[in-house]
Amino acid sequence: MTSRRTLVKGTLCAGAAALLPTAASASGSGPALRLPAPSGPYPVGMRTVHLTDPARTDPWVGGIRELMLTVLYPARSVRGLSRAPQLTRAEAQAFAGLAPRVHPGLPQPGTVDWGAVLTHGYAGAPPLPGRRPVLVYSPGGGDSRTLGTTLAEDLAGHGRVVVLVDHPGDASQVELPTGLRTTVLTGPPDPATFRTMTDTRIADLRLVLDRLGALPLAPVMDVRRIGLYGHSAGGAAAVYAAQADRRVCAVANLEGYLDLYPTPAGFTRPLLLFRTEGFDGAARIESSWAGLPGHRALLPAANHWAFTDYGPLVPRLQAAGLVTATARDALVGSGDPAVTLAQVRRRLGAFFTRHLR
Repeated sequence: MTSRRTLVKGTLCAGAAALLPTAASASGSGPALRLPAPSGPYPVGMRTVHLTDPARTDPWVGGIRELMLTVLYPARSVRGLSRAPQLTRAEAQAFAGLAPRVHPGLPQPGTVDWGAVLTHGYAGAPPLPGRRPVLVYSPGGGDSRTLGTTLAEDLAGHGRVVVLVDHPGDASQVELPTGLRTTVLTGPPDPATFRTMTDTRIADLRLVLDRLGALPLAPVMDVRRIGLYGHSAGGAAAVYAAQADRRVCAVANLEGYLDLYPTPAGFTRPLLLFRTEGFDGAARIESSWAGLPGHRALLPAANHWAFTDYGPLVPRLQAAGLVTATARDALVGSGDPAVTLAQVRRRLGAFFTRHLR
């Protein structure tokens, strides 16, 4: 077991902005990375939330389980406000060193200033009045919640409240009020570690569902219309968390294996099973999804992390000479990133629009 000293560093949270897009190298000579703007009619507000669960012990470092959330929502106005960064400075510094280890092929430290990437969200913007569907997102194993920003902002810009969940311990990095946590993963997790990850994620998602009514944006959330979605390990956790939780009305699994536990029997909620054409685990994915009554969709000319912010960012890094064509294909595929993103937005948006009316 990795010690708390190793995983929790003494850098205190510098502020509430913990999100996304525009990047240049620290020296000013690197590529300008920008996340695609949301396509919806509403500007996007953003707030970060710290949760604790006194009933659970953190499986990685001991002590009370802590989570960080980012809540995105349609804003009434963003006048006078600035776009929030994707990462805090401490998170960006940690991510620069972790990125090529978590995902081989990403640029080495010192070549990209990840802390300069901006989101299209405005921290503290007043919410647009009304009661709106709520979507809760769980990222892939080893990834932080911030890598789901592009898709979440688009969903929020079309009139939904979206809650991005970090899972400290397996997330690459997350800044908590108690300090900076970095991932326990040094490679693909062994079966015992993966089971701990999944069980922890399921409990984290249920905690978030339990606390929706106490979040700052609760007055604009319609908790009768809740959807879960997740990527990879997060997609699996979303399905397992929803299986016995009738509060969840619809689930989207973005290329997550469902073979850790017996195939969910009698799953009656609408289920989207969405995978990429290039993923080398396609045979296992299809086998683990066999028998499930979900709607299946295929993302052509794409690979596993095309569902995340890597989809638009990695091709720009390749164009700058910081990522090879081989690495790009292995991460996000060779397809046009604008076309791929539009397909993901359209498919996921239509799914939740249909089932969370």
